[in-house]
Amino acid sequence: MPLNIVFAGTPDFAAAHLNTLLESEHNVVAVYTQPDRPANRGKSLQASPVKQVALKHDIAVYQPLNFKDANDRDDLAALNADIMVVVAYGLLLPQSVLDTPKYGCINVHASLLPRWRGAAPIQRAVEAGDAESGVCIMQMDAGLDTGPVLVSRRFPLTPDETGGSLHDKLLETGGPALLEALEQIAAGRSQPEIQAEEGVTYAHKFNKADAAIDWQRPAVEVERKVRAYNPFPVAHCGFEDKGKEQRLRIWQARAENSETSLSPGEISKVSNEGLWVACGDGRLLHIESLQLPGKKAMTLKDLLNGRSDLFVAGGQLN
Repeated sequence: MPLNIVFAGTPDFAAAHLNTLLESEHNVVAVYTQPDRPANRGKSLQASPVKQVALKHDIAVYQPLNFKDANDRDDLAALNADIMVVVAYGLLLPQSVLDTPKYGCINVHASLLPRWRGAAPIQRAVEAGDAESGVCIMQMDAGLDTGPVLVSRRFPLTPDETGGSLHDKLLETGGPALLEALEQIAAGRSQPEIQAEEGVTYAHKFNKADAAIDWQRPAVEVERKVRAYNPFPVAHCGFEDKGKEQRLRIWQARAENSETSLSPGEISKVSNEGLWVACGDGRLLHIESLQLPGKKAMTLKDLLNGRSDLFVAGGQLN
């Protein structure tokens, strides 16, 4: 049975799920998304990916700062929706909003709850070295990702998993899981499962500072950080170029078992195949792809063609 849906979301991850609903039998009656934000160094306002999809399909768009204003809650009630689907919206919805649609609000969450409740489950799962991840479709309550789970789908993470590759796998998994949950709700046969009290972790929102590399950490942890923050915001460290401290972005690296007595951050070897750097556990990190300020990401071979003097054995990364 088709449902009348209000969709709430903001980034690309949410926009992909909105497209899934638009291609289904269900009817999206309105979209809620975050207010337009400055882009291009603050020169102009930019609509969210979700808003862009909604406008393309002539769907009404609402962008309240929050739902504290009674008029915003009245607007939602007037839509007379069967259900609200929430995907990376960016607002913690009050109970009054959760209770408005006939079947309440459900959320597509990019982790296996209760693992990684919160804003950044994708990056935190890779950074922590999780063996698996997945999607949960959750009936929302007033807590932070604490509601019962309607549908879950899990899959293993690969040894070279990045934040970007996990994001894409979750997109492929989330759409079908969402449609299954909606089908169960419409048919009156959903069976919500209360989340376990054990194993709760929080995926706190990250910023660029979280992607800074600490060479005192073990090589495997540094590698996971590199993978977790690829493609955004990209793991980084400092280096000196012509007496000036610069930022080096590291796109691809892998921990090696070879041991070293060098101090953390010291460069062990430089070749066309990469840059080997000592970490805090006496192991080496092999950097395969990096990015200099104002340049594109490149291999060490390409970098050395233009700046063979930049990195040398015995040099230091900060």
